Amino acid sequence: MRLLLVLLAIVATLVAAAFLVRFEYAPVPATSDLLNPERRTLDVAYDVLGREITRSEAEELQQTDDGRRRLSPAEGAIRVDEDLRQLGRRAFYNETFGNEWFMTDVMGLTRGALTPFQVAKAVLKLRGRGTTDLQVELAETVTFGGRTYEKGTLVSTGIDVPRGSFAPLGMKVIYDRGTIRVGATCALCHATVDPESGRVVEGAPNADLAVGPLLAMATNSAAYLGHVDINGIDRQGGDPARTVTGRNGEALPLPDPAATERAVDDMLAAWAPGNFDSTPDGINNPTQIPDSFTRHDHPFGWSGFAAVGPFRGLNTLTNNVHGLNADMTTIAEAADALLDMDPELYLGILLQNAANPDLRFDPDGGRRPSEVLKAATPWPAGPALIRSVALPSFPKGSYVATNSVLASEPDHPVWHHVSAMSAFQETLLPPPSPPAGDAVALGRQVFEEAGCGQCHAGPGYTNNRVLPVAEIGTQPSRAQALMKQGQNLAPPVLYTPDTSVPLPQAPKTLPVLVGEDEAAQLQLAFAADGRGGYKVKGLVGLRWTAPYLHDGGVAVGPDPERDIGLPGTVHAGVRPDPANSLRALVDRELRRRVIDANRQDARPRATNVSGEGHDFYVDAAEGFTEAQQDALIAFLLSLDGRDRR
Repeated sequence: MRLLLVLLAIVATLVAAAFLVRFEYAPVPATSDLLNPERRTLDVAYDVLGREITRSEAEELQQTDDGRRRLSPAEGAIRVDEDLRQLGRRAFYNETFGNEWFMTDVMGLTRGALTPFQVAKAVLKLRGRGTTDLQVELAETVTFGGRTYEKGTLVSTGIDVPRGSFAPLGMKVIYDRGTIRVGATCALCHATVDPESGRVVEGAPNADLAVGPLLAMATNSAAYLGHVDINGIDRQGGDPARTVTGRNGEALPLPDPAATERAVDDMLAAWAPGNFDSTPDGINNPTQIPDSFTRHDHPFGWSGFAAVGPFRGLNTLTNNVHGLNADMTTIAEAADALLDMDPELYLGILLQNAANPDLRFDPDGGRRPSEVLKAATPWPAGPALIRSVALPSFPKGSYVATNSVLASEPDHPVWHHVSAMSAFQETLLPPPSPPAGDAVALGRQVFEEAGCGQCHAGPGYTNNRVLPVAEIGTQPSRAQALMKQGQNLAPPVLYTPDTSVPLPQAPKTLPVLVGEDEAAQLQLAFAADGRGGYKVKGLVGLRWTAPYLHDGGVAVGPDPERDIGLPGTVHAGVRPDPANSLRALVDRELRRRVIDANRQDARPRATNVSGEGHDFYVDAAEGFTEAQQDALIAFLLSLDGRDRR
């Protein structure tokens, strides 16, 4: 009897502990597990709203009162040192700012066919071998994109697992008193595993991450409706008795949850692996996941919208990823301006099928969706589910924060971890390219002779400009994607970098000055003319960033006769070949075949991907030989940020 009582006590203790304990884990690879451990050595002591101060300049400024004032937080100065960069690397791998609440409790990303148990089971099956595409067995039958996947089917996820690791790269698991939540860190999209060595390449895009299909398998992927074609959602269907009270007191009908889910699932399923839609413009137009080899590659974003503020706009880009893209509640108060939708209706659609009952909106529950969200949010000090603070202009965005929300950790200065990640990314280099030979030297000559250097100049092989979409000629929908956000902007203001989180009662602010040329470029980036533009992409790391162009549509696999366009590469599970894809970029005949293949497939058409434009060719029609074209490609693939001229 005593033994039985002891055993019962132990069991009771373990059960109680299971509902009291909280722990979290995200893998951070050791330096020895990296294929690119080398870092840029940067002579930067401070960043003052995007202006770099070198160590010698800082020492001189420290000698006077005026100089010390210029290096103070009151002026926007952020001290850049090794401690900040090391914090940035840790945050790159394990910081979510709490996006696991939106992904797990609202979207139900781990509550459907892809459960944490199934993912863990798939990782264990690898036995430490690592993979660039984790194959996961479905926990239940799902239908999306016109296809049914039976329970037990092995599906490609594009999730990377480094060799010797037993955890997916870029995924953070949080066990919280009996509940498992999973969030995404920067490394999920902006680091990858080298298929040959199994080692991690920090900063390279995860070019086969199946973001769209993964989101489509969530139980409430309708919560991502702002990033797909909102006109494809029937807001007139469903039960007329199911309404939400709008901000003006009007009863607004909610769309049918099941029909909305099916519509959004189908649109997400069309996203090509390696692509992600980061704009809540109500149009299904994902862009290619960018690399994080950011030095000399400003302004940031496909349109160059992240151009001012700390680290020349890199904070804005990083913040956009962690706020706007990882928690769709951050734009709820601006839904009327961005999506022509009442904020309560927008939240009602997001929450009517939320995975967590505490966050689920019930039309008969007597509370508005915003009240449901506020009551259940884990971070009541902020305006959304993620740990963040609102700028004074909230809900109007600005050039430094498109959704006027700054992702920030409590008990730290505002934006501290975002600044740290920017400082870290600035040091990243791709793995070194093979030693340059005669072909690379000839390719450099061809590069200049063909006029490529007119736009792709400088140490990052970009002129750091935004060009009108008509001049580039690429698929135009992404150039216009920020137009409504551009119409909802307030003058850019930030809190001083020493402002604590949660915010004090009267936080100190400082304006972010925008020069005349910057303003003109930002007007183009936010499509103030109704057409917009695209940023001239840097060329460092091309070996790791295929396919090419902003829509990721220029893709050719190892076999140029068969592996053509997205249908013949990423949609068929074939990795695009960098050399062959670059050839399609500069050879008009091969490009024509790529564009034709994309146009004939419903998925690229549904996501506004074509691979057209950037009609600057280096081929026979331009008077170049095949040998010169080969040399140009060899040169482009050699660009790794280490100038060996």
